[in-house]
Amino acid sequence: MSSLVAKAREALNSVYDPELDEPITDLGFVHSIEQAGDELIVHLRLPSSFCSPNFAYLMASDAKDVLAELAPRVTVVLDDHHDSDLINRGLAADAGYRGTFGDEADTSLDELRLTFRRKAHAAAMERALTPFAREGAELHGLVLGDLPDTPATHALLRRREALGFGTGPAEPVLVDDRGHPYPREEIPLRLRFARSIRISIEGNAHFCRGLLRTRYDMKEQAS
Repeated sequence: MSSLVAKAREALNSVYDPELDEPITDLGFVHSIEQAGDELIVHLRLPSSFCSPNFAYLMASDAKDVLAELAPRVTVVLDDHHDSDLINRGLAADAGYRGTFGDEADTSLDELRLTFRRKAHAAAMERALTPFAREGAELHGLVLGDLPDTPATHALLRRREALGFGTGPAEPVLVDDRGHPYPREEIPLRLRFARSIRISIEGNAHFCRGLLRTRYDMKEQAS
């Protein structure tokens, strides 16, 4: 493996599935990374040919963006999707989300990304607070400095940073989609909602891994 390919794989660790909130590398969506002269060529594949086109475009576009810092030419190809041709033409032409989908793009890419960043934040917040809730601790007034040095805390800080929320130790942990602290009386309801989001994300991630493995294992065995 060339050093450039290794750097490309590392860079792709920062590209997340917007709905599953996990790196596309961990999910197995990166099929191949090749270097051809000064060009990086990456092939992506998804669990189903009918995965949402806007999710697919978002991941492919983000992948191309992070790789553009490593090589003068970058080609990202989405394989085996029902909108592969459309998405790949748009990526090759740097047409952008609206330029790729035209009238079908009923929202901007930034709005779509914001929606899923907010969901990821809610799930990460609930996950980080689970140990406190189990112990019956008082959650109102809890600040980031009260959280332990764990992967769950680090994940929450990343989600807050992505949304432009404060990450200092004195910042309140329980905040809404706009960074405003929850009123005390709303905490139980808000956390139940955040928990439902987390469970949905984790369940979907597990399902997609299994679907991806089944889809491509079957193809490889047949070839």
